[in-house]
Amino acid sequence: MNDSLPSQERFAGLDLLASAVLVVDAEGLVRYANPAAEHLLEISVKSLSRQRLAGLFTNGDALWALCRQAIAHKYADLRQELSLQRAGREPLQVHSIVSAAGEAEVVVELRENVQQLKLDREERILDQSQANKELIRNLAHEIKNPLGGIRGAAQLLELELPDAHLNALREYTQVIIKEADRLQTLVDRLLAPHRRPHIVGDVNIHEVCERVRSLVLAEFPAGLAIRRDYDASIPEFRGDKEQLIQTVLNIVHNATQALRERIAAGDAEIVLRTRVARQVTLAKVRYGLALDLHIIDNGPGIAPDIRDRIFYPLVSGREGGSGLGLTLAQTFVQQHMGLIECESRPGLTDFRILIPLP
Repeated sequence: MNDSLPSQERFAGLDLLASAVLVVDAEGLVRYANPAAEHLLEISVKSLSRQRLAGLFTNGDALWALCRQAIAHKYADLRQELSLQRAGREPLQVHSIVSAAGEAEVVVELRENVQQLKLDREERILDQSQANKELIRNLAHEIKNPLGGIRGAAQLLELELPDAHLNALREYTQVIIKEADRLQTLVDRLLAPHRRPHIVGDVNIHEVCERVRSLVLAEFPAGLAIRRDYDASIPEFRGDKEQLIQTVLNIVHNATQALRERIAAGDAEIVLRTRVARQVTLAKVRYGLALDLHIIDNGPGIAPDIRDRIFYPLVSGREGGSGLGLTLAQTFVQQHMGLIECESRPGLTDFRILIPLP
């Protein structure tokens, strides 16, 4: 390696790598950073130049210690999983590879640990879901009791209205009664997953999909195609068939709402795809096999401002929506030790349901 060449020229071939690469000298100063490092660290190459490696992270000493070992002992490479902390930002979960390069330099390669990010995201979803369930249950019970009193008082008031004003004032008491009934229905839906017993039996996921498909096509006989893409080898598993039908139906119904313009145009499509996923980790438990069910539509996608909150209660992407369909779906899937994930962009929204298989 010719040390007389400027660092950017000497290491130009590293610019093409997808993983982040830093070249650090014996003093711990960054001599070179490739574009992937700029993207991963969210710091420009110019700002990175001549900064101390340890100073890039609040716990950067651990990474610099690997570099010192590589320089001192001329290791071919040192590998370690690291969580690199950054002030005011999410920590970076990376697989680090540190290699000696010449007499007084090391090459530091950082590969983002996608699996760790996925596990952290799943853990956050599960924690948030549990908090949501407790909040919903407590809030629903707090609303339910005074709601009955309001409705009863309105009925009694209506009975006491004088005949001369009955027709004029009955309209107002009926508004109170009807709104109380509407809220009661909402509360009952909030409490439904916690009241209904979990009825376990043998479930064939394709029977679930076919039931939902027939229900939705009966509602939309024209303009909507629901395509099957099934893996017939998927075994039956123990679960609550009615809950799973409701789960898939809620997601498909949401898709039909998003597809209403395409349904009118006649080119709306929903795909029900089943596969077997292998070696899946759900809620920190490793399963050899899992059902991998995708519900895919060609709609406009989920609005970015609610994309991270779609499983929260009372969050809806359409006018007049209750915001409970996906919350209930997530609850039902979690009762099967599973998880729902979602990816969405204009033209494609993919809800993925993962449930352990025997």
